[in-house]
Amino acid sequence: MKTKAAVLRGLNRPFEIEELNLDPPKAGEVLIKYVAAGLCHSDEHLRNGDLVPRFPIVGGHEGSGIIEEVGEGVTRLKPGDHVICTFLPVCGTCRFCVAGMTNLCDTGAGAVNGTMLDGTFRLHSDSGEDLGGFCMLGTFSERGVISQSSCVKVADDVPLDKAALIGCGVPTGFGSAVHAAETQPGDTIAIYGVGGIGINAVQGAALAGATNVVAIDPLANKREMAERLGATHSCATAERAQALIQELTRGVGADKAIVTVGVVDTEVTTNAFHAIRKGGTVVVTGLADPTKNTIEIPGALLTLFEKRIQGSLFGSGDPFTDIPRLVDMYQAGQLKLDELITNTYRIDDVNKGYEDLINGVNVRGVILF
Repeated sequence: MKTKAAVLRGLNRPFEIEELNLDPPKAGEVLIKYVAAGLCHSDEHLRNGDLVPRFPIVGGHEGSGIIEEVGEGVTRLKPGDHVICTFLPVCGTCRFCVAGMTNLCDTGAGAVNGTMLDGTFRLHSDSGEDLGGFCMLGTFSERGVISQSSCVKVADDVPLDKAALIGCGVPTGFGSAVHAAETQPGDTIAIYGVGGIGINAVQGAALAGATNVVAIDPLANKREMAERLGATHSCATAERAQALIQELTRGVGADKAIVTVGVVDTEVTTNAFHAIRKGGTVVVTGLADPTKNTIEIPGALLTLFEKRIQGSLFGSGDPFTDIPRLVDMYQAGQLKLDELITNTYRIDDVNKGYEDLINGVNVRGVILF
């Protein structure tokens, strides 16, 4: 089978639209026809080297679609099922899955290289070159072969063009506030960076009952969106946010701070650390340059004030629990998705979509097939 896909062939290069050969599904795998794919910042990390994959690789790790064929032994799905893809597969049997930490499942080890769970590839060029799919998905393709462990079945009436976002950005941001930060009613929450993940941390904190949700972002359009979706206050700078948080809490400090900027650096983690109260927590969800140290804090305050720094992957949640729950919240009108999508694109315009992302035009962009 042939499929048109957006391929990265090296660092700091644009996506190239290519026609690739797609193998049929093997045991435990399914053939999916993608309906929509989110333009998430993590794919931009592949281009600029914050994450270094095996090139060439088909981009995209947020997606939704319809199952067209299943391989031997597939029990979760059948042809015609509508699914949301999870960028983290869940095996259910490794040490971390049985301990309830499915977001740290061992099968995610091949995510950046893009191989299937058996270490092989399903996408190939006409010359026989093997191509991986980012996060074992590669949603920037008309069709793909993926593991059943990467698919969460949803009802046929779920609008897949919107629900694609629930594969990564929505649960990552929402869970950063609800699971990792453990937001409680009455809390003051500071959120640094209100892009595709941060905006959903805003929604999560608000829905969890925070009294003050302070969104910090230099872009006015993102601050405005944050206030529409649950932020009680917004600031253009960390300095203004620090003063505001002190005022709101009578000098105590924020209960939690969530770092969801596009690229984490020392400045933002230091600002977040100083914004939280004694016993407070900084949740670091955004990615950083792997060659640099990006957290530098006063060790005395860490000890004497018992402050905490917590990393978070997939919002520290469980894809097979959180994705259906978030779908239900969306259909009930509690969780906003339609409002997040600033622009939609065709696969041929993927580079334009990322240009808009980098320039701050979009809260979220989505490719429609």
